[in-house]
Amino acid sequence: MANPWAGEVTITVDGIPHVCKLTLGALAELEDTLGEDTLVALVQRFESGVFASRDVMALIVAGLRGGGWTGTRTDLLTAEIGDGPVAAAKVAAQLLARAFGGGS
Repeated sequence: MANPWAGEVTITVDGIPHVCKLTLGALAELEDTLGEDTLVALVQRFESGVFASRDVMALIVAGLRGGGWTGTRTDLLTAEIGDGPVAAAKVAAQLLARAFGGGS
């Protein structure tokens, strides 16, 4: 479903697969939500392994919005994410990697 070469990742929310993508607008929203001044700081936060569940949630919401989802953070708080929190963290990491590094 998702095209990794276009920076896309698939996540399942409440049993429905969705495409996530960090568009420029989604990244701007993400910076604002997480209080980072630069995209580099945001990436470093994840690369260092010093991130919180709110960071993962913000990344997924931004990615879902970049993929066309019209839900809200509040909607995601009560949703079931595919294979749980660890899978959500992996999706968040993939979103960052694909947004800045290609289709890996």
